[in-house]
Order: sequence, then structure tokens, then C-alpha cells
Amino acid sequence: MKPLLLSIDQGTTGTKVLVMDSDLNKLAEHYAPFEQHFPNPGWVEHDQDQIWASVSGGLEAVVGKIDPKRILAIGITNQRETICFWNKKTQASLRRAIVWQDRRTADRCQELRGAGIEGEIQRKTGLLVDPYFSGTKLEWALKNDQRVADAAKKGELAVGTIDSFLLDRLTGGKSHATDTSNASRTLFMDLATLNWDSEIMKILNVDAGVLPEIRPTFGVFGKTEGVRGLPDGIPITGMIGDQQSALLGQAAVEEGMAKCTYGTGAFLLMNTGSKPRVSRARLLTTVAWTGPGEGTTYALEGSAFMAGAVVQWLRDGLGMIRDSKEIEAIASSVSSSDGVVLVPAFTGLGAPYWNPNARAMISGLTRGSTKAHIARAALEGIALQNVDILRAMETDLGSEIKGLCVDGGACKNDLLMQIQSDFLGRKLYRPEFTETTSLGAVFAAGLGAGVWTSVQDVKKAWKLEREFSPLLSVEQRNARLGLWNQAVARVQLGH
Repeated sequence: MKPLLLSIDQGTTGTKVLVMDSDLNKLAEHYAPFEQHFPNPGWVEHDQDQIWASVSGGLEAVVGKIDPKRILAIGITNQRETICFWNKKTQASLRRAIVWQDRRTADRCQELRGAGIEGEIQRKTGLLVDPYFSGTKLEWALKNDQRVADAAKKGELAVGTIDSFLLDRLTGGKSHATDTSNASRTLFMDLATLNWDSEIMKILNVDAGVLPEIRPTFGVFGKTEGVRGLPDGIPITGMIGDQQSALLGQAAVEEGMAKCTYGTGAFLLMNTGSKPRVSRARLLTTVAWTGPGEGTTYALEGSAFMAGAVVQWLRDGLGMIRDSKEIEAIASSVSSSDGVVLVPAFTGLGAPYWNPNARAMISGLTRGSTKAHIARAALEGIALQNVDILRAMETDLGSEIKGLCVDGGACKNDLLMQIQSDFLGRKLYRPEFTETTSLGAVFAAGLGAGVWTSVQDVKKAWKLEREFSPLLSVEQRNARLGLWNQAVARVQLGH
């Protein structure tokens, strides 16, 4: 019988546990949501014990459908910059986790930028000084949470991203580690050495003793011990951040390959090979993964704040549609947006513009404009934001992308995918299995356990469902991009 691989996909709003065999047949799956906590404006927290309950409950559910003795290895993928706090002796949680969305350290980040150190931090870590990342969250907790501060003084504090927290629980407290992809999101890891940077830690008043050991993405991190429903001794052989996991799940393992996950926003990563590229467009440089014998693969990352959320606004804000699925049929009823442009800067413009004060705009309306034109302009706006990010990535890389792999809920919209291909001028590849974040954790576990010997083997396992090729002429594409650029310029100017 084929060995089984179990993946834990611990996300921002819930946890998915998935079991597949080595031929990538899905055998069992369970999803459990958990509560979001908002104690103050701009603050976002998760109860660590509720997270663990969602994981342990998912493990029990899937193990009830299979023979647990067949599980060869476990892979973990996770929301990345969220930081957890626990007692290393007792495993007890010390406070709620501070989530990646949390903005409580905005003033501190402004202070650090004002001190002129962002350039050095970006050079070392590939990241910008922003509340998004774990570093200033940890500094805040050490200063403002007495239980965390007391544990640190006693030498009993353990901190880490979600992967580290879950590893601690899965191994009965025997392993305190993280992988390079997650460590690269903390603001503490030097991309060149793959070690914690003592100078940055000194600036943020953090002792390295509380942080986990950094290890390669693929390999044995520990073995299960005392986990309800699971036999002891199952190795955890892969840990990887969620967006990097989607890149791996898309088999984007060669330099110049990229993926876009279409969710509430759009998350784009491009594989940049064995060398970190510091972005001139203020994109993020991150570790994609590290494999024994393969070295480290790096990526450039950029995000558009609004993707599926644009369609939600048409539904809930304007009442233009009753169900999000209606958008494709309505937008397809016209052959073009007829000059209507929607710039979806509802929460500002992200990369490569970085204008938090920009606001959304619909332009080009005439008496002949209909809701179909606005619907099509909305889909075009989602795609055109991604074109801007991908063009910036190509500039940083110095070459064109080899194609864009797509996943996430909105990738099932055929019209949006065709529009994306048309405006990007590149092929799009949609896989058979679109749950690529969970699949990436399966691949990570299998690579760490020797099911696949290299990331190149992952390409053989990945299966294409549909390919989209650009249909617009160069002249048509340039004309549409020209209208978009004019509209973005107007948004930037505030009119």
C-alpha cells in the first residue's frame, strides 16, 4: 500500500488537515474555523489554545477515516508573521498570538523608519519595517505583557511563528524549531547567513534565546508524542510558510516561475533562484524553501490588497449581483469594458505604488455604460494590479516570467483568468488540485521523508487542468494598459 502524507494547513481563519497518498490521491480532509479577537482598534489576536484545538480536532477527524499506522510523515504550512508565546517548560500559552494583520506597532515602525535603519534592515532581511512582520510584535509583548516579560526573566519564554508553536505541541515540547521560509518573515533573519541577526535583535531588544532554531524546510523537525489520535513517533518532515507552500504546491520550482493566489487579496510570489534579489520597487525578498543538498531558493513577493473583495463590494456595497459567481456571466455579456476603468484602491494602493492614502475610482463612464461594463472593469482592475506587480518583479529579476500559475477561489473564474493572461501577455496555468497551500505541505513532508528526492520531482506530480494563452494583440494590450496607467496616476493625485 502507498504511504500516506498528512498536511496541517493552519490559516488565519481556520485549519485544514489533509491526508493524501504518495500518488496525490486525497483520502481524508477536515476544516475547522476558530474565533478572531479584536481587543482594540487595529489589534488582531488568536487564542493559541483554540488554534491547537482546531488542529488536534482535525487530526482526530481524518485519522478516523484512515489507518494512522500508514502515515509516513507530517508537513506543516501556516499563516506566517503571526507570533506565539508559551512557557518552554510547561507548554502553557502565555497570551494570545499577535496576528500578522495586527497594526499596534505602527508608531514604533514609524520611529524606526525615522531613525534611518530601514535600508539596512531591507538589505539584510529582504523586508520593510512594518507592523506586518513578527519583530516589532515580539518587542511590544516583552515590554507590555507582564506574563511574557516574567517568563523571559526566568528563562522560560519560548516564542515562534505558528509552525514553531504547532511543532512544540506535536512533539510534547521536545522540539523548538522553525524553517527558513517562516524565519524570513520575522524581521530577524539574515537572508545570506540564514541565521538570526544579532544587530537587528539588539535594536528590537530581543534575546535570541527565546527564538526557535532555524532549520531547512525539508527534513526531520521532531516526532509526534502524546497527540490524541496519532501514534507516537510519526516524523514532522516539512514546515513552510503558506505563500511559499502555494509556490511549491504549484511546482514553480524553477527561476522565473511565479504563482498568484486569488483570495480576498492577491498574493504573488516569483521564484528568483539561489540568490536573494533586493527589490528596487519595494517588493519583499523572502526565502521560498531550503532543502538539504539543494541549498536555498529565494522569491520576490508582492500583494494586491483587493481581489475577491472587489467582487464582494459589487455584491454587498452596490447590490449589483446577488452571488459572487454571477460576476463572470454579467462581465462576459460585453466584449470589453468600453473605456470604463475601475482602480480598486479601496484600502490604498500596495506594491509597487505603496500609497496608503489612495482611494478607489471608476472612470470612463458614459450614458451607454451598464453594470456589465462595470463588472468587466472590476475583473480587469483585479488583473491589472497583478500586472503592475509582476512587471516590477520582472524588472528586479532582469528577465520575463516563464508563466503564471494560479490558485485560490477566484482562479475558477475563466473570464478573469483570460483577462489576466491577455493583459500580462503570458500564459497562465491552472492546476487540477487548486488547494495548493495544503498540497505544498504534502510536498514538503514528502521531500523531507524521501518520497521525492528533489523539488524537480514535484513537477512530475503536479497536474495541469487548463492553460490560458493571451488573445490580445500587442497594440490592444498597450492601449488598455495606457488607460489603466492614466487612471492610476489620477488616483495617486487624489482626483
